[in-house]
Amino acid sequence: MDLDLNRIPNHVAIILDGNGRWAKERGKPRIYGHRHGAFNLRDLAKYANSIGVKYMTVYCFSTENWKRPDDEVNFLMNTPAWYIKRFWKTMVENTNIRYKMIGRRDRLPKKLLNAIEEMENATKDHTGLTLTLAIDYGSRNEITTAVKNICNDVLENKISVNDINEDLITNNLFTKDYPPLDLMIRTSGEYRISNFLLWQLAYSEFYFTNTYFPDFTPEKFKEALIDFQSRNRRFGGLKWLYIS
Repeated sequence: MDLDLNRIPNHVAIILDGNGRWAKERGKPRIYGHRHGAFNLRDLAKYANSIGVKYMTVYCFSTENWKRPDDEVNFLMNTPAWYIKRFWKTMVENTNIRYKMIGRRDRLPKKLLNAIEEMENATKDHTGLTLTLAIDYGSRNEITTAVKNICNDVLENKISVNDINEDLITNNLFTKDYPPLDLMIRTSGEYRISNFLLWQLAYSEFYFTNTYFPDFTPEKFKEALIDFQSRNRRFGGLKWLYIS
């Protein structure tokens, strides 16, 4: 079965898992795998942009990842800044990809936060793929923040309790400007959601692969998309639907 370019999902999410195990199998430290994962993400984003994926949201660092060893956390906090600086010209000037970040910003190192904000500002008018890095992100934190914002609006009489519905909650999430999530991919053979986009995943398709993320090449990504296109998406009904 070939990939149908007329049925490309609008919004794909990927849990970038297996970098450390990939490195360990090669007798290398875990940070070696994270660096190769960063290179691979660049290639995936370029491929996704070329075939018409509009949004790709990738899980880079969770609110729970702070519990990892200090040397790994320090590397993960510095890698995005290094990545942005190294590939600035290619990513900003040559791809038309727009870059965004979701997650807590108050705990990020200043160097990383500055690099992210520079990238967001430099690409805000780009019209290609929106690549969103979920850094210091946790879905429970996101939903809790949304609830607090809604409660404040009620207390300030901006809205009433009766105004609270699914659309209002969606519009208070970090992804409020994004289309519905069509496909969630997790690499490395794990079958968990790990506190990622819990609200947004309500009707998305899941794709799990044993491939570690550094080896999840554009060709592997294409296989996931072909599998997605074979699914019968009914959204709770009986009739097949494809949401473009």
